[in-house]
Amino acid sequence: MAPKKRQGEAPPRPVVGDPTDPQGMVVLLNQFLDWLRARNYAERTVECRQAYLAEFIKWAAVRGVACPSEVTRAVLERYQRHLYHYRKKDDQPLSFRSQHNRLLPLRSWFKWLTRNRHVTYNVAADLELPRLEHRLPKHVLTQSEAETVINQPNVTEPLGVRDRSILEVLYSTGMRRVELTGLQLYDVDADRGTVMIRQGKGKKDRMVPIGQRALSWIGKYTRDARPTLLVNPSETTLFLTADGVPLAKSYLSQLVSGYVTAANLGKTGSCHLFRHTMATLMLEGGADIRFIQAMLGHANISTTQIYTQVSIRQLKQIHEATHPAKATRQAPAEQPPDTAGPSGNLPDATSEDGPSTGDSVVEPRPDARIDHDDTHA
Repeated sequence: MAPKKRQGEAPPRPVVGDPTDPQGMVVLLNQFLDWLRARNYAERTVECRQAYLAEFIKWAAVRGVACPSEVTRAVLERYQRHLYHYRKKDDQPLSFRSQHNRLLPLRSWFKWLTRNRHVTYNVAADLELPRLEHRLPKHVLTQSEAETVINQPNVTEPLGVRDRSILEVLYSTGMRRVELTGLQLYDVDADRGTVMIRQGKGKKDRMVPIGQRALSWIGKYTRDARPTLLVNPSETTLFLTADGVPLAKSYLSQLVSGYVTAANLGKTGSCHLFRHTMATLMLEGGADIRFIQAMLGHANISTTQIYTQVSIRQLKQIHEATHPAKATRQAPAEQPPDTAGPSGNLPDATSEDGPSTGDSVVEPRPDARIDHDDTHA
């Protein structure tokens, strides 16, 4: 059965090369993609590998390399240097993660080519991939900021009710955008307060709780807004476009990003921004990291542990309570404005404004010094 057409989906890019050469890159790439599908790889994974390998095939064709058997280790290293020096339309380089993502399918493809004896040896076996940075989420919303974004849609219109429901679901469950676009009507269980996420990342199902407020908005959407958008009565996808078709991932990203920008918070992001926000706020609220792992659908808890570095509230409290430079003494009083002369220095003892006869200048006590650590605490 052909996949559903979604609004905003781009057609697959054609692969450059000779489709009639049985040992050419195009034919062998298609065989490799069929092999992935036969082993139940997610279609999204297959599409990504196809796109990245097509970029390499196009690059190689310009340089006269038409068959995998003509690819050498030097060719792959040259392609790696090309990715490093490549500049996007905005004149920015590819991130090391983007370079890594483009080289990894090459290793998989040449491994398959070697196993199936299309090449004599695997020239990509020892290809060194770029080291990946360990990065924290760029932006995370506070609770009040999240509420500001969620309140942006105009809920007097059907599309506004749909958008409010989408934002509520993202905030309540932290699901990925591809998981939200795939939600069906029967996946939401209002009685149990849960939502079933089917075939998430890694083709894994999981059931997660969903808040009562999000359920209320889903109920309003399915009752009042969705019937006005529905074109095909047999359509069971929960969230639909104005044309009555399921939302594409890119369309959903643009939709959510627009509301984040409209909130004027000085922060950017889209669907994943709510995923980061939900996990961080739950962790700060006392949730066990294992429960957050289950909510997010992470296979490895080390992926979830990134939020222990983003959630800094507890660390800040411990820092204030235990650091030796904490402000336990009274802060030094500010200098009164009339005690300083025009130059900002204290008046001289012999000047006209100095102390009268019999007075003496009081030397500062040794224990009255300012601890420089306190000024930076």
